[in-house]
Amino acid sequence: MRILYIDIDCCRADHLGCNGYARNTSPNLDAIAAQGTTFRNCHTPNSPCLPSRAALFTGRFGFNNGIVAHHGPGERIRPNNAGHGQGSDIPFFVWHLWRSGMRTVAFSSFHDRHSAWWWTAGWDEIHSNRKGGGEIAHEIVEPALGWFEQNAEQDDWFVDVHVWDAHSMYRVPDEWLHKFSDEPLPGDFPNEAAVERNLDMYGPRTARDLYTGHTNDEHPNDDHPEGVYTVDDAKRLIDMYDGSIAYVDDQIGRIFDLLERKGILDDTAVIVSADHGDSFGEHGQYADHGIANVPVHNVPMVVRWPGAVGGEVNDELLYTIDLCPTVCDQLGLPTPKGWDGESFAPALRGEPYSGREYLVMDHGIYTFSRSVRTRDWLLLEMLHPGLYPYDSPFYLHDLRADPHQQVNLYPESQEEFGRLAGYLAEWRLEQVRNGGAPDPLEEMVPLGPFIYYSPAKMDARLRATGREQQADELRERLARFKTNPGERYDYARSGVRTGG
Repeated sequence: MRILYIDIDCCRADHLGCNGYARNTSPNLDAIAAQGTTFRNCHTPNSPCLPSRAALFTGRFGFNNGIVAHHGPGERIRPNNAGHGQGSDIPFFVWHLWRSGMRTVAFSSFHDRHSAWWWTAGWDEIHSNRKGGGEIAHEIVEPALGWFEQNAEQDDWFVDVHVWDAHSMYRVPDEWLHKFSDEPLPGDFPNEAAVERNLDMYGPRTARDLYTGHTNDEHPNDDHPEGVYTVDDAKRLIDMYDGSIAYVDDQIGRIFDLLERKGILDDTAVIVSADHGDSFGEHGQYADHGIANVPVHNVPMVVRWPGAVGGEVNDELLYTIDLCPTVCDQLGLPTPKGWDGESFAPALRGEPYSGREYLVMDHGIYTFSRSVRTRDWLLLEMLHPGLYPYDSPFYLHDLRADPHQQVNLYPESQEEFGRLAGYLAEWRLEQVRNGGAPDPLEEMVPLGPFIYYSPAKMDARLRATGREQQADELRERLARFKTNPGERYDYARSGVRTGG
């Protein structure tokens, strides 16, 4: 068996054609989707980048593997061994494939960017570079093409090709960066009302503070707007985001062409997914991932498996970690009983598949937040609001009437709140009973989610831009969390590689 896993960093599901997007961002991926199954309601259980891939590659929720953030104790993986090897109940996904005889090969700099050395366990080969996620797709695809030229026709390989281009700040070639500049935005969001409302927001990657959280507060080039003051400013960001996805799709198409030329594309399983997406006005954030909402957690999941059904679209709720037992089922391998995923292989075979009743999702930079969603509702619990004016402890959204999560129905809709809060409590209790305690996200609350931008810097920025009242609000809010806005909480380091 041959398996090609395409990992598109920072790609939200609803910006691919196979998920219904009106712009032609993904013709090559759409062609694969037309031959396989597209799961439109797949979500990562943890975000951003480090927690998301920790969940996928360990097969376990961050509550259980320990990784829920990018700093402090929340970036430390909980042991899965007894000194040698890995525990048979909770092996890493790739390590499990490797021990089962698969040749495992990665084209990725993820482990370097996030110091995730545990991630290297189980790979026969890792092809990286010294750019730590600063590369563009052709710098990943070129060495991958060389490997496929020499090895593609061999049997039993699992190859991970990981590209970063959809992660801000956007840096693809100009012809791709501006590919959609002359096309209108699909749909009716972001709209004038949302943009105007978001001007009162503050914090990293908000309308007036669009570049805070990076190594400086200035926009990187003339293509990027100064901030998001108009719908046109929001459109410029989305245009660049979509152009970056289209560039990735074009480069990935080169791999598909090579496998086709060698006569093995039809016999190769192709899986397309991502670590997380980005908000573009949802909850007041732009071009980044700072909260446990739907655009950040709803990611692509396309599976084209030889001999499986083709052209199917599935709307059931599932996690990215459900991929781990699914691949095992398809390969005839045992599924480790300590994994948290549930196989969706029946859907690939055209059999009944009901998905999950609800999903629970954690976020660990910019805010510490946890949410639960059903098909129609989202309840977001704010454990720590970070540098944002998220003053409500909960945000409740009717996803049917409010798909962009603009209206908080808490505390008015008590019946729905109680139902979803019950799901959160049920899920947490299940993790505790499975040995996952203590909750690593709750343990991070006293530190605050300040790895990329400190309270002191936000306070200074607000005062320097004439927003003294908001600076005072921020100090008062952080005091309630026993978080001092002084420099001792400044985790931002000079030259740090920023973002998920």
